[in-house]
Amino acid sequence: MESRQSYAAQAIQQLYKVSFSDLILFENDDYVLINKPAFVSTLDDRHDDISIIAMARDYVADAQVCHRLDKETSGALLIAKNPEAYRSASMQFEHRKVKKIYHAVCDGIHDYNEIKIDLPIHATSKGVVKISKRDGKEALTYVNTLKAYRKHTLVECQPVTGRMHQIRVHLSAMGAPISGDEQYGGKPFYLSELKKNYNLKKDAEELPLIKRVALHAQAISFELLNKENVSVKAPYAKDFAVVLKQLEKLS
Repeated sequence: MESRQSYAAQAIQQLYKVSFSDLILFENDDYVLINKPAFVSTLDDRHDDISIIAMARDYVADAQVCHRLDKETSGALLIAKNPEAYRSASMQFEHRKVKKIYHAVCDGIHDYNEIKIDLPIHATSKGVVKISKRDGKEALTYVNTLKAYRKHTLVECQPVTGRMHQIRVHLSAMGAPISGDEQYGGKPFYLSELKKNYNLKKDAEELPLIKRVALHAQAISFELLNKENVSVKAPYAKDFAVVLKQLEKLS
């Protein structure tokens, strides 16, 4: 089976053909907000020779990312173009004035209406996060169901805190792991499990419809240096949109 690593390598190669400016959703003198592709690290990664911060600094020398998205997560990412803008954004994040909205496709059917998940999480030395009342740090996420399908649910998540893997761990703890998130109990998204009489060519091995965690940073709201509020939405990544299209088609 085509591994996540090989698919990520292909995604990186594709990114070489994309200009940083093609990713931009919003820009002024102080900030640039992009639609981050999946499989690209926010910060420099010793395993890859390309990252968002490297691309941003080729575009603006003083660029600094204001928050992080997991490597496999696509969507809205805020970047400051100068030190003053970075300080302002950092203070907004610290005082929880930045609003972030994520969309996720979860395994199973779930009916969430402004559910509050207030479970402390602890990041281990191995890069795995777990719920821990003893060692964990405060972590708060609000979750709403957007649409339930036959075997999956599209949910909207608003993290109040910004812990590592917070949304992934919180949804898993609720029995709603994100599709494709095998690290936290999610199952690969196979079309054969949804489509009756699904035919696979002889000797062919079925690949997941989305080869990553089905999580997308859909929107972000923050304040400019002139105190004006800005809200920006990031269109779904192609693979995320394909999954939703199939779910709609087969529901």
